[in-house]
Amino acid sequence: MQNMKKILVLCTGNSCRSQMAEGYLKHFANDKAEVYSAGIETHGINTSAVAVMLEDGVDISGHTSNHVDEYRHIDFDYVITVCDNARENCPVFPSTARMFHHNFPDPARAKGSEGEIMNAFREVRNQVKEYCRNFVGTYVKE
Repeated sequence: MQNMKKILVLCTGNSCRSQMAEGYLKHFANDKAEVYSAGIETHGINTSAVAVMLEDGVDISGHTSNHVDEYRHIDFDYVITVCDNARENCPVFPSTARMFHHNFPDPARAKGSEGEIMNAFREVRNQVKEYCRNFVGTYVKE
């Protein structure tokens, strides 16, 4: 039995993008990885993010918004930053974690009607889903 990979997804507020990524990484990795998400701040879980994830069959409503300092004791294999702000302000981890970065647009900044805002969340969700599917396929092997 190989060691289970430990993955941390970092964002600014741990409310949207990192939560979506945590949900999809868990979904695609099944029980082959321990997945955590955190922020350099905590803003709570965005209800629109929860709603668009549920549309795709992934329930993140039980997630919590966590600060990165809560996970300092974990020796991560991979750390994925999902926004430029998190990458630039990411604390240094005393580990051998491989760092990855993808700057997803922040759907919480979308403007317009409720429908337009929800479409912005869906667009980001779909980008995050594809990234996570590819990440798991490449780095979380059987």
